[in-house]
Amino acid sequence: MSTVPITQEGLDFLKKELEKLLKEERPKVIRAIEEARAHGDLSENAEYAAAKERQGFIEGRIMELQSQVATSQVEEIKGPYDRCVFGATVTMEHSDTGEEKTYMLVGPYESAPERNRISIATPIGQALLGREEGDEVRVKTPKGIQEYVIVEIR
Repeated sequence: MSTVPITQEGLDFLKKELEKLLKEERPKVIRAIEEARAHGDLSENAEYAAAKERQGFIEGRIMELQSQVATSQVEEIKGPYDRCVFGATVTMEHSDTGEEKTYMLVGPYESAPERNRISIATPIGQALLGREEGDEVRVKTPKGIQEYVIVEIR
C-alpha cells in the first residue's frame, strides 16, 4: 500500500472529523432510525428513508477517512525553502493580470483551495514542484494555458 504525504495539521483534521463521525454522528443517526421505525410502516416512512440515507453517507465517509488516515505519511515541514516542495507556501503572480495568489503545497487529503491549500497532485501543484523564485510556470487549466511567475517561496 503506497503512502500519501500529509502535514501533521492535516492528519489531525482528518482524525478529528473521523472521531466526530464515530462518536457523535453515527450514534445520532442510529437513534433517528430507531425513532422512525417506531412510527410504523417503513415503506411510506420518509423519516426512516432519510435517516437510512444519512447513515449510508456517514458510513461511507467513515470508511474513506479510515483509509486516508491509514495511508497517510506525515511529512515534517522544515524551511526555509529555495524550491517549491511539499509544505512550502508559494506566492505567484499571474503573467497577464498581475493578480497574486498564495498557496501552501499539501497532499491530496488536505487540499482545500478555499483555504489556499493545493495538492501537489493537481496540475498547478505539479507545475510548481521543483521550481524556484523567479521561474515562469505554465499550467494547463480548463480555461486554457495560464502563466505565472513565482514571486516568493517560504
